[in-house]
Amino acid sequence: VHLVESGGGLVQPGGSLRLSCAASGFMFRSSAMSWARQVPGKGLEWVSSIYSTGNTYYGDTVKGRFTISRDNAKNTVYLQMNNLKPEDTAVYSCAKGGRDTWRQLGAWGQGTQVTVSS
Repeated sequence: VHLVESGGGLVQPGGSLRLSCAASGFMFRSSAMSWARQVPGKGLEWVSSIYSTGNTYYGDTVKGRFTISRDNAKNTVYLQMNNLKPEDTAVYSCAKGGRDTWRQLGAWGQGTQVTVSS
């Protein structure tokens, strides 16, 4: 499993970013994928998941602001983040697996830093 995230950066509160995660080494099309984030000193927090069926799920703190999507032709999963808040500042990683399995599978990328600040 190889996962490479990109698209992070510095954005002002209320701004938007789109993260991408390029996947390889497994059957992406049939795999659930998730995004998680980590703040220094804290554990990984689940953010969102998308299944092979296209079903999506979101954590309460991002629901209505973030949108997860996937392009199976490109083996890529995306996270569109709108109306960003300072508390969204974290390293965002994509992971193989769905809402209930990503942590146990233990397969996630190095992450991309998102900083929300004025």
